[in-house]
Amino acid sequence: MKINVNGKELTIDVTANPSLLEALREQLDLTGTKYGCGEGACGACKVLVNGTPLPACITPAVTVQGKKVITIEGLETNGELHPVQQAFLEVDAFQCAYCAPGMIINAVALLEKNSNPTKQEIVDAMNGNICRCCTYPQIVEAIYQAGKQLA
Repeated sequence: MKINVNGKELTIDVTANPSLLEALREQLDLTGTKYGCGEGACGACKVLVNGTPLPACITPAVTVQGKKVITIEGLETNGELHPVQQAFLEVDAFQCAYCAPGMIINAVALLEKNSNPTKQEIVDAMNGNICRCCTYPQIVEAIYQAGKQLA
């Protein structure tokens, strides 16, 4: 089956009915998207599908045919990090960084809808993305700063 990932038409094997996460990591070698809980509850595996953040671990790969999938690897442009990625670095929002790809994907979706969110709107939008290192204040600040840059 052909799917559009990060602007490229790619082929995946769906005979074993893989999740989108399995197809991305195991077949396409896009390992930035992480496996967290396997239940779509932690947010580590979020990718954008037609602009909507979805948990790749519970999304059957066959459901994204004809849609545009963006992973953490697909956010940079011409070697430049996306403003959200850059803000995460500048604010030092990373510790172990395992949750970061899903956090950044979710933040990008938020800022595409509302480039000037309040800190409470950021907290509300990020509900469902779990950071085991508890860098939530830095994550909120990074998203807030990226929003200011994008506004």
